[in-house]
Amino acid sequence: MTDSTPALAELTTIRVGGVPHRLVVANDRDGVVDAVREARDTAEDWLLLGGGSNTVASDDGFDGTVIHIRSRGVERLPAPEGRIRLRVQAGEPWDELVALTVRNGWSGIEALSGIPGSTGAAPVQNIGAYGQELESALVGVEFLDDASDEIVYLTRQELGLGYRTSVLKRGRIGVVLSVDLELADGAVPGAIGAPLSAPVAYAQLADALGVPLGSRVPVAELRRAVLALRSSKGMVLDPADPDSVSSGSFFTNPIVSEGFARTLPANAPRWPQAPLEADTVMDIPLGGVHPLDVPPLATAEYTVKLSAAWLIENAGIRRGFALPGSGAAISSKHTLAIINRGGATAADVAQLASFIQSRVQSEFGVVLQPEPVMVGLSL
Repeated sequence: MTDSTPALAELTTIRVGGVPHRLVVANDRDGVVDAVREARDTAEDWLLLGGGSNTVASDDGFDGTVIHIRSRGVERLPAPEGRIRLRVQAGEPWDELVALTVRNGWSGIEALSGIPGSTGAAPVQNIGAYGQELESALVGVEFLDDASDEIVYLTRQELGLGYRTSVLKRGRIGVVLSVDLELADGAVPGAIGAPLSAPVAYAQLADALGVPLGSRVPVAELRRAVLALRSSKGMVLDPADPDSVSSGSFFTNPIVSEGFARTLPANAPRWPQAPLEADTVMDIPLGGVHPLDVPPLATAEYTVKLSAAWLIENAGIRRGFALPGSGAAISSKHTLAIINRGGATAADVAQLASFIQSRVQSEFGVVLQPEPVMVGLSL
């Protein structure tokens, strides 16, 4: 650590976190690989940081090396007719990438507009919004595997993507170096009219656009609508909006069994999820599969996704709520966001998050899970 080492509060969107022992800025792919290998060789802890939008770090900082990934670049790859394939470096800001695809008339990630953070972090939790998930456009990632120290290619299937999760979030250690995406090319020569989006798959977005679900609209129009919706909830980074000083949605929407969902109030929003296939038998060669690539056993039981925002509000926690003397609060625009009102500590954020968890568990028997990475903190 030096006097010039910035605190993690300066590198994260929620603006909390102390000074790390060491900070390394990696400006290209090879720099990322070298920084990770050097940190690992010293046997010290290391932490990856991209855009800092999904990280809440302890006031004590980080007792190891923080590797700030700043690699940039978007390369077009060969693709079938009517399709666009891109290889995107991990440090490329996600929303700048979405803006680029929309300007070119390429569709497939336009509903993910306004999501902060870097592209390399996107597959870790399979980012999603307004009826679209990264999984639908993801081809695979280039990955520096910690266990083998080899650079490998992991396909979408090998990443084990699910709702806000992947094998990378569940414990497979390493670094995403680049991300490959496949999009639809709406800017076809000779086509009449503006390039169209993927079908609109979210009711609130369809209402905002004034179209039925399943409609396709000009891709730029859909991006504008998504950004407007996100801004209305304080979910677009804006120096003029104090409600945007957050890590985005703090809790994931819980997924529970169908039987448990029946015990909740009738007006609790719920979205049935298809069951895993039962009686699936896997042929796994000895020593041929990374242990984290083995999927969980199929249960064939229907599950139900609940609204974390509804659970929080109906546990008696309203927008703008804050604990006495705390610098952290619930956003005045959206109950899923915990914001830094100015001068909040990481301890303030964790205390409020724990309070929300306990209220929801006491009221409904549901334990909310945090969406951001908690560094040196526990709830």
